This record gives sequence, structure tokens and C-alpha cells, in this order.
Amino acid sequence: MNIDIDLDRRSFLKMTALAGGAFALGLYKFPGASAQEPGQLTDFAPVAFIRIDPGSVVTLMAKNPELGQGVKTMLPMLIAEELDVDWNEARVEQADAHPELFGPQSAGGSTATPINWDPLRRVGAAYRQMLVTAAAQSWGVPESECSTNCGKVVHASSGRIYPYGQLAAKAATLTPPDLRSVHLKDPKDYRIIGHSHRGVDNRAIVTGKPIFGIDTELPGMLHAVIQRCPVYGGKVKSANIDEVGKLPGVRKVLLIEGALSNDPVAPWEPGMEPGVAILADTWWQAQSARKSLKIEWDDGRGAGQNSGDFDRRAAELLKSPPASTVRSYGDIDGAFKSSAKVLEAVYAYPFLAHGTLEPQDTTAVFSDGKLEIWTTSQTPAEGRALVASTMGIDPANITVHMCRAGGGFGRRLQNDYMVEAAWMARQMGKPVKLVWSREDDFTHDAYRPGGTIGLKAALDTQNMLVAWTEHLITFGEGKTLVQGGEIDGDQFPAGRVPNYSLGTSTIPLWLRCGALRAPGDNAYAFVHQSFLDELAAAAGRDPLDFQFDLLGAAPAPGAKVDPHNPELLNPERMKGVLSLVAEKSGWRARKASSGRSMGLGAHFCHLGYFAMVAEVSVDRQNHVTVHHVWAAGDIGSHIINPAAAENLCCGGVIEGLSHMQQEITLTNGRVDQANYHQHPMLRMRQVPAIEVFWRKSEFAPTGLGEPALPPILPAVGNAIFAATGKRIRTLPLERSGFSFA
Repeated sequence: MNIDIDLDRRSFLKMTALAGGAFALGLYKFPGASAQEPGQLTDFAPVAFIRIDPGSVVTLMAKNPELGQGVKTMLPMLIAEELDVDWNEARVEQADAHPELFGPQSAGGSTATPINWDPLRRVGAAYRQMLVTAAAQSWGVPESECSTNCGKVVHASSGRIYPYGQLAAKAATLTPPDLRSVHLKDPKDYRIIGHSHRGVDNRAIVTGKPIFGIDTELPGMLHAVIQRCPVYGGKVKSANIDEVGKLPGVRKVLLIEGALSNDPVAPWEPGMEPGVAILADTWWQAQSARKSLKIEWDDGRGAGQNSGDFDRRAAELLKSPPASTVRSYGDIDGAFKSSAKVLEAVYAYPFLAHGTLEPQDTTAVFSDGKLEIWTTSQTPAEGRALVASTMGIDPANITVHMCRAGGGFGRRLQNDYMVEAAWMARQMGKPVKLVWSREDDFTHDAYRPGGTIGLKAALDTQNMLVAWTEHLITFGEGKTLVQGGEIDGDQFPAGRVPNYSLGTSTIPLWLRCGALRAPGDNAYAFVHQSFLDELAAAAGRDPLDFQFDLLGAAPAPGAKVDPHNPELLNPERMKGVLSLVAEKSGWRARKASSGRSMGLGAHFCHLGYFAMVAEVSVDRQNHVTVHHVWAAGDIGSHIINPAAAENLCCGGVIEGLSHMQQEITLTNGRVDQANYHQHPMLRMRQVPAIEVFWRKSEFAPTGLGEPALPPILPAVGNAIFAATGKRIRTLPLERSGFSFA
């Protein structure tokens, strides 16, 4: 299929008749896409394809990487709704990475829904309109007399029907409509959007079909593993390469010099870490030969790093004012001097690994100066660019196939494994499949950075919050923070308390950090919502009412306030989810008893609002059982696929609970945790009953991969306090004397 692309013709719908009479539609950038338009956060330039063959088989292309978040089902649903086809008869295919054709193709930041909601529906509507025009012309009747119904154009007065497949060739000759003027359905007529549909890959998953990146097989393929230095960035001084190369099944042992960034802060895209690669006929042979490697390492600059030293340095830094100010307003000193009560607390949270069920992997083949790659990247276009720059290959000569991934959570935003596989494929002149071991994945991750936060707040004589100061100790160099360690000045309760300051100080680090699901928010919600709970207790107030008062307070001078801007905190939406979760959980009627109680947490991030109530019990050994979680979310006017949305929310709760028992620590630069037994996920027997409720608002739909995680951590921590009187200020739970039962 050849598609003529002209990005200068911004509102152009290109139709081509395909071999056999199939019909394809693509959407190019339409004018004026901006954050002010419904469903638009940035300029949008996708091409979303629809194919209809003469037999009326409709194939929809899924443009974004699928990591388990459901976009391979959800995005084609948007097209199918407005195209007016029978969803059960439609076929879905995963697109390759072609940003010049499809526009941005990535998974991260809960962006798939807000970016695609309006444009992809318009693709379906435009296609439907052209099919109606083709039918009306064939019948010699006005278009107004024609309608569509499940893949057919209908002329009701004469009873004539045209299946879409019989109109494809004629529609291809028509002038496309203006996308901005196409008629979109009234939501009350939706038959696909808002209705639950199983994932298009579900049957393949449960029957073991090879659809994941790790399943890729090519003729004559070699299997590769890489031994990297236990200390990040360390290099090989010597290795018994020749000896290992003679072991059964081993075809080649390669020394990787490495190509790390010189950025003093842990680099985002490192290229290749130094190490030794073993290529063999099977992965097991390569992994077995790896055990015979004898390597002398130059550990490099990271060898002196220890978690205990980080903790001690954080405590020292908290004794001094922040090195940098993120935001400050009001009369902080005056507010504290005149206050009735002052509370101080220090919260701490650890480094975390992503722990994706499918470890990092990529398959590559290099031939005649061209690369073909099968990968699970969340950012395949960026991966292609990294491969191109690292290897000196024109990006046009690199084809990237997107494979389904067994989890990403931000780890697959980095593309080091793509570069490694591509480099080995060129070295060998044969297809190479690289699969990281579980230990590789844990000890060479892009970690969620840990941090320590010193907090101080003041209440007035009416027990209202009048001052809040916050000192974040994170990692980086000067004002430059490591990836995933950033914080902005709009974190609640900023803008709602009359006197406020937020500052940061940094600890140098030589370790790769990155985004983990709900980056930043997965830690800050725990800290802020827990401290708000402390303040409510000190004020003798119900935590729910305390938050309502804050949300109802007049905005502080200079606060960003715009109820129509979805990127800013909307107090009414936050109060809405708090009210809903309080109602559904019976919060007002709760009866705290010794050892069992409820806790509340809420958060706004990635355009979504969630509030959660957790009911927990704690036994005499401080073993915590989470019995029930109620979650209320506001992600806009429509829940596109309710079953998938509920699954994502439940997954956020479970992952957040897992975070409460996980940590990554360093000893002499080496990561101490190497597998799930040291960085445990929540067990099935520990998963609570989870109920999810939705509050629909007038805003365009947004994503929920991120916002459904953060509130569960403070909800559980606050419930533990309510049940025991002991406050959780340090994670994981074991560092506060608790553990999950």
C-alpha cells in the first residue's frame, strides 16, 4: 500500500483504491488543533487508517503501542463508532511505527484518550459521510434520505441497501469533506463508545498465541544475553571471551564498549551500557554460558553510592533552607508566628523498579544497510532515532514493528534494549533476539527516584490551614533533577493555602532514573494526602471536611484558576469524586474500632481526578490486611470502554499497594534487589475487594492509567493510622514497622 503524504496540505483526506478494490482513509493534520479545542492538548497529526474490502470486511489500524492499557481496543472503537460498523465484525491490526503517517505513536502519560478522542472520531465520520455520498449518487437520491446502519448505507423509502464494501471504489473518487464540519453522532446514539468490549487480543493471550515481543521468531535467529557491570556505567577491563565462545551452542561473544550519555544527571536515553554479549543458538545456551564469564570490571564513578549515605545526607540537608525555590507566596514567617498550632513531619519514599512481567526484549535483522526491528518500546519513533544516531544509519532505512508488551509502566520509554539488539544484528549479519533476564531487568532499570520531604504547616484558631512549607530532597545536580524526580508548584494544596513555599535540594547520583506510572505523583500524593490527614487529626476535624474546606477556600494570590482548563485543578471536580467515594463507602457512618478502620486519599494528575477509601485491619504483629477499596474517578464525559476502564483502575490500586512494600537500595553502587522475592508484587490472596465508580463531567474524556494509582497509598496509610494511632511516614511499610498480612 502506497500512501501519498503531503503534510503541507493540512486538512487533506487522502483516499486510495487498493488492490482488490479495498478502500483506505487517512487523516492528516487539520488546522487549529490546540489545547482550547475539546479533546485537544497539543497539535495533532495522526493518520488513522480504515480498510474496507469488497466483501465489506472492515479493518481498523491501532496506532499506539499496546502494553496492557487497552488502547489497541479503545482507539479503534472511536473510529468504529462514527464509521457506524458492527464492532463484533470489525478487525483490528497493530500499526507499525510510522509517525510521518500516524502522527505521535507512544504510550505514556495517559495521553492516548485526550489526544485521539476528537480526531479519530472525525476520521470515522468523514469516511461514513463519503460512503453515504457514494450511495446517494449511485441511487440518484439526496444524501439526506440516506442513513447508515452497521456497515451498510440504507435508503429507507425504497428499502435499498448498499454494504460498505460495494461503495469503497466509488467513494475513493470523491472529494473528501472538511473534517471540522463532519457530523458527529449524538452521544445518546452511541452503540460502541460507553459499552464494555473485551480486548481484541484476549483470545490470543489466553490461548498462548505468539503476540508479545518475547514471542518473536525469525529463521536463523540467534539468541542474545548481555552481562553488564553490577555498578551502573562500569566498564569491562578484561574477560575470558575466547573461553566462553567455545561453549555449546555459543556462536559469538562480543565486547560492548558502550555509549553512555555524559549528562551529569542520570541520562534518559543512555544508548548502550558497556558489557559482554553472548549470542547462541538458544536463549538458554546463551544464559548458561553467561555463568562461565569471568569479568574484571572498572566500576567507575557509581561505586561509592550507598542508600544509607543518601539517607544521612537527606537528614543533613533538611537542617538548612532549600537550595532552590520552586514556588513561594504569602507571609510564611508571619503566618507561623500568629498561628494556633504548628505541625512538622518528615516523609520518605524509596527508589522503585518497574518489574514488568515481560522483561525488556527486541529482535532485529540487518541486511543491505537496512534494519528491521520488532520491539515492545513505548516510544518506537524515539527508539528508531536513537538507533539511527548510535549506529549512523538513516532513519528511513529502519523499520520498526510494534509488538504487544507485557507491561511498560514507563520503563519502555527508554530504548536501550533496541540499540543493543540492532547493534548485535549488524555485527552478526543475522537476526538477533535479545531478551533480558529478570535479574537484568531489576538491576539495570530506570528507577523511580526516592526522596525525602520535610513538611511544616500551621493552623489558625478556627483550625484552618494557613501556612504550608515543603522541602523536597531528591537527586540531581544543582537545579537539575533526575528524571522522575521533578515537582511543580501546583501540587495541591498549593494555591489553596494563603501562605506557601516549596523548595528543593539535590543529592548527586550516578544511576539511571525515569518515569514510573504516575511519575512524581505516585510519591507526592502519599506525602501530601498523609500530611493533610495529620493536620485534620490535629484540628479535630473529619479528613473529608478538612479537604472540602481547603478546596472551597478562595484561591491564593497568583494562583492559576480557570475552570475550563483541564490541565488545572478544578476544585469542584475534586470535591465531586470525594463526595462520591464518601457516599459509596459509607464514610460518614464508619465506626472506627481498635485495629480496624478506614482511610481517605485523593489526587489530581494527568487530567484525571480520583478519590479512594480503604478499609484495613491491623493485628498485634502489625500485619496489615486491606479488606476493601472504594474508588471514584472523574475522567470526563465518557468512559469509552467501561470494562477496560475498571480493569485499569483496579490495576492502579493493586500496583499502588505493591509500591507500599517495595524498595530498591544500593550497596557500593550495586542494586541489592534482583528479583520479585526482593521487590514483591501484591499476592492474589492480598488483593482487596475493589469497587470503582465514575462521576461524569462535561469535560472531554481523558486517560486513567496514571491518575488511578496515587490515592491508594495515602488511603491505606491513613487507615492504618486510624486503626492504630501510628502514622506511616516512611515507605516501604516495613520501615515503619508494618507489613501486609
